[in-house]
Amino acid sequence: MRFSFLTLFPQLIAFYFEDSILKRALEKQVFSLEIFNMRDFSPHKFQRADFALVGGGAGQILDPYMVENALKHAQSPSAHVIFLTPSGKRFCQQDAKRLATHQHLVLVCGRYEGFDERLVESYAHEVLSVGDFVLTGGELAGLCLCDSVARLLEGTLGNARSLEQESFEDNTLEAPNFARTPLLNTPSCAHSGVISEYSKGNHGKIKSLMRDLSMDRTRFHAPNLYALNRSLHTFRHIKKGR
Repeated sequence: MRFSFLTLFPQLIAFYFEDSILKRALEKQVFSLEIFNMRDFSPHKFQRADFALVGGGAGQILDPYMVENALKHAQSPSAHVIFLTPSGKRFCQQDAKRLATHQHLVLVCGRYEGFDERLVESYAHEVLSVGDFVLTGGELAGLCLCDSVARLLEGTLGNARSLEQESFEDNTLEAPNFARTPLLNTPSCAHSGVISEYSKGNHGKIKSLMRDLSMDRTRFHAPNLYALNRSLHTFRHIKKGR
């Protein structure tokens, strides 16, 4: 897997890969990383990167010639180009799984008022957002997407079983977890115990309990996922009964 970031601020991307899991995965060549400073591809005097909006209005917009030049430089036959903007489709775990099957992801990080729409129409395979909020730039969104995809690649996590029973699997949120640690006299933990069934070794009961807790948490925090899970469960039950 190859990740290519297009940004005006390369240092905001580079630091994220200097520690922890993704650093080790990068050193093991589980994936490769390229960071392009789009300003280097500006055809304008003093490498100008932004211009006023057609029709007026507050703010500036990224120069389309600069972004296009950077895209042409980063392209490959297998490149899958993603523009990151609040006006895109909401990114989710299923997208991460799907994108993990690609060989090369090009992540274009917006700034200011975003992208010239002609660029999006000409080059974007997808336009994605990480949530219903606005950031000062697309770098954090690009890192979120890269992190969620990279951890799914074989060799990134020390234990591949860590990917099992995670949030969003089967459209549910993960059940509560507790650390197997000595009880210390701390204000938050000293007077509250772990769910007793977790410690009894009956894995069938533990699995059933965790499923129930997972459903309760999903119903409370993500009612849309809960409704989807129940609908799919009903559909499978009807289909099985035919």
